[in-house]
Amino acid sequence: MADSIEIIQNFINYIETSEGLASSTGDKYMGYLLRLDEYCQDNDDQLLQLDRETIEHFTGLHLHELGLAPRSRKAVVSCVRKFYTWCYTNGLISEDNARDLKQPKAGRRIGNKIELDSMEKLIMAPGIDTFLGLRDTAMLSVLSGCGLRASALVNLNESSLIFIKENGRERLYIKVIAKGDKERIVPAPDDVWALVRAYLGHTELNEFDRSLEDGDKVLFVKTRDRTIPLNEFNGANLRLKRKAINNMINKYGELAGIPSNQLGPHAMRHLYGTELTEGDVDVVARQVLMGHEDVKSQAIYNHMALRKLRKEVDRANPLSKIRTPVTELVKELQ
Repeated sequence: MADSIEIIQNFINYIETSEGLASSTGDKYMGYLLRLDEYCQDNDDQLLQLDRETIEHFTGLHLHELGLAPRSRKAVVSCVRKFYTWCYTNGLISEDNARDLKQPKAGRRIGNKIELDSMEKLIMAPGIDTFLGLRDTAMLSVLSGCGLRASALVNLNESSLIFIKENGRERLYIKVIAKGDKERIVPAPDDVWALVRAYLGHTELNEFDRSLEDGDKVLFVKTRDRTIPLNEFNGANLRLKRKAINNMINKYGELAGIPSNQLGPHAMRHLYGTELTEGDVDVVARQVLMGHEDVKSQAIYNHMALRKLRKEVDRANPLSKIRTPVTELVKELQ
C-alpha cells in the first residue's frame, strides 16, 4: 500500500481536480493532514487505522492544546471528515470513523476594518515614483477600492482586466476568481483604473517574462526571489504569495503609524463592505460586488446591470472619500 504522504497527496489531487477545490484550500488541507500524520507517528498510530476516539482527540483536545481556536479547528474537522470519506469510498479503510465528526462551536467573528483616514495614509505611503512603489500602490487600490481578498489579488492575470469605453472614456472592470473558483466582475473606481494603467505602462514591467502556458500574463509580479533560479524566474514563478501582501501592508502601515489591528487585506475588504453599506448600496448589489453567496440572490446575479453596479461603486467606494496619488487626475477625467 502507498505510504501516508502519497495517500494524502492523492486525496489533495482528487479534491482539487474532481471537486474543484481552490488550490489555496488544497494547500491548507495538505497542512492539516500532514499534522495529523505527524500526530499518528508521535503516538505509534497509523493514518488509516485511527479509531473514532483518537480522531476526536486530535481534532479536539490536541489542537486546542496547540492553541487553535474553535473557528480554526472547524476547518480541520471538515478536512478530516472529507479525507476519511474519500478513503472509505476508495477502499482504503473498511469503516469511516470520522463520519459525522462534530464541529466545535465557534462564535461569529467580526473583523476589524481600517479607518478611512488610516486607509489614506496607507495608500499614500509607497509613493508612485518607483516601480515597486507604483506596484504596491496599485495593489492597495485594488484591495480597498474593489474589496478583493488577498488570494484573489495575487491570482489576477492580465486577462482579468476588462477595459471598456463608457461615455467617451475608458473604464475598468476586474474579473475576479474567488473562493471555490467562482467568478464575478467588479467595477473598479477611476483611481484603480489610473494606477493599474500606470503600472502596466511602466518600463520596468517589460523586464519580466510574465507569460503563462495558456498565453495569459501574471498581473502583479514580485521583483526578486532567491529561492528560484534566475533561469526559472518567469511566468507563474513571478506571482506574489498572500504572505507577501500581508507583509507589504504591515510594512507601510508601520511606516504610516497605523494601528496594527487595522492592518491586513481583510480589514480593507471590511472597509469596502462597510462603506457600501453606509452608502445605502442595495443589499443584492453588495452581495454581487463582494462575492457573498446567497440563495435568494443567486438567480439574479447574471441580470444585475454592470452600469448600475458601476454607479454604486463610483458613489460609495472608499477611495472616492480619501486622497490617493491619482486623485487630481481622476477629478480631471470626471
